[in-house]
Amino acid sequence: MKFTAQQIAGILEGDITGNPDVEVSKLSKIEEGTKGSLTFLANPKYTSYIYSTKASITIVNKTFKPEHDISTTLIKVDDAYKSFSKLLEYYNQIKLNKQGIEEPSFISQSATLGDDIYIGAFSYLGDNVAIGNNVKIYPNAYIGDNVAIGDNTIVFSGAKIYSETSIGRNCIINSGVIIGADGFGFVPDENGVYSKVPQIGNVIIEDYVDIGAATTIDRATLGSTVIRKGVKLDNQIQIAHNVEIGENTVIAAQTGIAGSSKIGKNCQIGGQVGIAGHITIGNNVRVQAQSGIGRHVKDNEILQGSPSFNYGDWNKSYVYFKNLPKIVKTINDLEKKVDGNN
Repeated sequence: MKFTAQQIAGILEGDITGNPDVEVSKLSKIEEGTKGSLTFLANPKYTSYIYSTKASITIVNKTFKPEHDISTTLIKVDDAYKSFSKLLEYYNQIKLNKQGIEEPSFISQSATLGDDIYIGAFSYLGDNVAIGNNVKIYPNAYIGDNVAIGDNTIVFSGAKIYSETSIGRNCIINSGVIIGADGFGFVPDENGVYSKVPQIGNVIIEDYVDIGAATTIDRATLGSTVIRKGVKLDNQIQIAHNVEIGENTVIAAQTGIAGSSKIGKNCQIGGQVGIAGHITIGNNVRVQAQSGIGRHVKDNEILQGSPSFNYGDWNKSYVYFKNLPKIVKTINDLEKKVDGNN
């Protein structure tokens, strides 16, 4: 699909400097731009590339004033980065604008389907499934019995959503995601043999939640595992039974959250963080990558380390960690001098 500079400027409410009829059909980095591509300049470190880029159209800030001749057509906007992001979203909407029910697929007779939906080939929709309007379910997805999916949500290929799960509006469930598998519950007998504890709760995903590829969210033992509105989860995250994650919290890849822990609103959790079970993390907490959280955390704390402690204290301590051999040598030398004086 091709777009002219005039069309793009209309979408972004931008001003054109150059040829308004030039067309683009692909996106590129500014340093790798080719004829027919669209790029953007937001970071001043990349300014030099605008004079050599072969991209046909470049989105720039209105404050940009070229110091040399340029061949690319400019679209000037208030914020080049935000405008490019808006354009990517628009492009994605067009690319993902599929409708209809492909065959073969299985849809239970008791399922209810909204308007303008897409169900890809080899998908399975179980009994009493409720699908909202403009929902897109890509090929090979599994939707178990009694699952509800709200308007405008996208379930990508290969995702598995177990029974009783509730998913809100405007969510994105990426490939390989598993929602509603059994929580990790076992009880040993006197001989050390483990018996499974039935997991009869469910998972609730509220509106505007993004879930990255291969992330797993376990159903509750009783009650619900809850992911609140606006949460963003990266790839390969494990969320155990009865966990609750507060609104607009973001979590990076390979983090693991053990059962029954509660995480507050607007938290930022780095990659490979481990969070123990049955603890509460407050609002606006930031946890640096590879930290281990084994205690309750108050609002607004910044943590690092394993086990984690205050971020500022950790940085000060790290200076000593790096110099530990020198510090030990100094102490040993002092001890020798003291012993020699005795």
